[in-house]
Amino acid sequence: MIRVLLAEDMHMIRAALTALLRLEPDIEVAGEVTRGDEIVPAALRLRPDVAIVDIDLPVLDGITAAASLRSELPSCRILVLTALGRPGQVRRALEAGIQAFLVKDAPGERLADAVRRTAAGLRVLDPELVASALQYGESPLTPRETTVLREAARGSSAEDISARLHLSAGTVRNYLTSAITKTGARNKIDAIRIAEDAGWL
Repeated sequence: MIRVLLAEDMHMIRAALTALLRLEPDIEVAGEVTRGDEIVPAALRLRPDVAIVDIDLPVLDGITAAASLRSELPSCRILVLTALGRPGQVRRALEAGIQAFLVKDAPGERLADAVRRTAAGLRVLDPELVASALQYGESPLTPRETTVLREAARGSSAEDISARLHLSAGTVRNYLTSAITKTGARNKIDAIRIAEDAGWL
């Protein structure tokens, strides 16, 4: 029996995934969590064979949580789920040593197969996602440019960002200009779109 820990914050999706997995005679859903920071404590308590981790979790993102889980409980294999399959996220997952990466809109039967393959220690990666991740490469943005662009993506003004990050408004604008240049964008909105599509934010 393959014991699974499911980390998904959207209730309907979590219920659907659980229902799909419970149809399989060799898979048991040992536990469910809704936040990234709950994954490691739950896994240490439940000792699952596979953790199915949504990439966009509250408190702690799925990839960061998965990397911690690999360190704390190496016997637990990790299958990362995403709705979008952004190339930068795929690259981060690969660099974190994650064995499996599945897009949520994959056919239902692929989930159980992916769980079995992950439990067996095999890689489960969509070739198109991997090729796209390699094409985008690493983020050209510095950590500070990334932080400023992420704040701008949330709708914060330069003045709000400067107050939050203890920078002058001029410095914030310089970081935004640099991010626009490095992403090859036309403006701030375009830079946010490019960085989000690449998974750099």
